[in-house]
Amino acid sequence: MKNKLSDIYGKDGTKKVLASLISILVGLFVGTIIVVIVGLTKDTITPSGIWDGVRLIFAGIFSTGRDAAGNLSWGYNPQSVGNMLFRATPLIMTGLSVAVAYKTGLFNIGAPGQYLMGTMASLMIALGIPSEVVPAGIIWVLAFLGGCLAGALWGCIPGLLKALLNINEVLACIMTNWLAANLVTWAFDVSNFKNMVENTKAGYIYKTTFNGVETPKLGLDKIFPGSQVNGGILIAIVIAIAMYILINKTTLGYQLKACGSNRHAARYAGINDKRNIVLSMAIAGALSGGGAALYWLAGNTEFYWSTYQSLPAIGFNGIPVALLAVCNPIGVIFTGSFMAMLDIVGQQLTGYTAYNEYITDVIIAVIVYLSAFSLVIRMALTRKPKARKEKIETKPVAEKKPDSQAEGGEEA
Repeated sequence: MKNKLSDIYGKDGTKKVLASLISILVGLFVGTIIVVIVGLTKDTITPSGIWDGVRLIFAGIFSTGRDAAGNLSWGYNPQSVGNMLFRATPLIMTGLSVAVAYKTGLFNIGAPGQYLMGTMASLMIALGIPSEVVPAGIIWVLAFLGGCLAGALWGCIPGLLKALLNINEVLACIMTNWLAANLVTWAFDVSNFKNMVENTKAGYIYKTTFNGVETPKLGLDKIFPGSQVNGGILIAIVIAIAMYILINKTTLGYQLKACGSNRHAARYAGINDKRNIVLSMAIAGALSGGGAALYWLAGNTEFYWSTYQSLPAIGFNGIPVALLAVCNPIGVIFTGSFMAMLDIVGQQLTGYTAYNEYITDVIIAVIVYLSAFSLVIRMALTRKPKARKEKIETKPVAEKKPDSQAEGGEEA
């Protein structure tokens, strides 16, 4: 039994999972310390309030609010779980975007820009094609594919710069991020998609339900009543499984990983490294754009276009989602759900305690920081204890005389 456990622990995959779990636990522990410190320094927070804050950090997703006596109640909360799955959908997609590019040796920090381009394309298609002429279901499919295509085209730009000119993809992605932010702001500024029906929301783009376009619930609204969840989470899971098969079970996936391991060796083996670099970034961009499409086509979300002189956090949050999952597409499903859960916990802290939801941002920041050092954590886990130096006492051994000398001595 001991040998089996040591064999399991000795696997590289086990160490990767342990490194991710350590990052998560340390992040939650830091959040707990912050809750305690803030609670001790604020007169408005009682010791029971501190305890409530600590419990919400670790299990806020299962809180059902406060009972008549004012105490936190616990149990299965379908609304919180459904909202978590809804928020996890774009995080899974942007996490997959970073993970797929990483497998090819590329660091896709351009997910926010690709996400914005997918947002623009999907909303313009969903609102621009009259549902009186084209069925809403077909418009939804066209809008989703349009968002994926826009993200793919935007992802190709740093891919081409890397493949043809050997320009670092991080620098190229930062450039395309800000280009996308300004382009999307300008495009919606001159468009007719701004919400002019509700006078207080002129800075918002219409919900897609304004044109009758909405992601189908697929029965999830009955499982998680009162939540925002829809079939988008199922689509994201299917795409994650498809990416796992692509990376690990196909010739294309082998070529992408070969280029990531050693671009020059892959070229020597006959693999078109330039094509695969561009293709990898195109796939990554399509995933980010598809994540934006799934989020905004839900029908219950409004895009506030004037804010995007800054970049959407969902794009950047895909980086820790991918790193915590060790860039495994299946693992991204769980880490994306975990990051979405922290978002729900932040809302619980704000709604049920005197704390601010930004405490969860600190937790996410710590997890992001530690996930970047996951390799160091894995090295610490694989470090072997130094072997004890044993002093071996050597006893002098008498030299053995040759047989001829021994026989001669006997005869003498």
